[in-house]
Amino acid sequence: MSEFTHFDENGNAVMIDVSNKDITHRSATAKGTIVCSKAIIDAVVNKSIKKGDVLGVARVAGIMGVKKTHELIPMCHPLMITKCSIDFEVDQEANTITVYCTVKVEGKTGVEMEAIHGVSVALLTIYDMCKAVDKNMVMNEIHLCEKHGGKSGDFYFNESR
Repeated sequence: MSEFTHFDENGNAVMIDVSNKDITHRSATAKGTIVCSKAIIDAVVNKSIKKGDVLGVARVAGIMGVKKTHELIPMCHPLMITKCSIDFEVDQEANTITVYCTVKVEGKTGVEMEAIHGVSVALLTIYDMCKAVDKNMVMNEIHLCEKHGGKSGDFYFNESR
């Protein structure tokens, strides 16, 4: 049974005390997809969106999102990120772009929220840069794929949920 640890004995929200935890290698990978029109996919692939290189800008935005997660998610600790990658899979048949974010740290708390946040910011950036072509885009399936390290050990997303 899991315990909600972000509350004190009076029900007040608190940041978890990680001072007694060991520093370990931790990593997390998340992904999410944006479904768009063929016109958007073609423009992204051909780098003809007026605002610039969509995937290049989305990559930088996703990395910035990872680094700023603690500023937007109230109970997240600021972390010294040791690695962050944002990768894309463009499916021209399905008219989708899938974003993958992997984050690594040597620390006392995990990077699941950072990976999910990086994906979300990259997807939002794709939307922002492409909305002039077509606003009918849908972001979906944003989730943690896997995480490693820490007290709870490894996690792998259950595709058959």
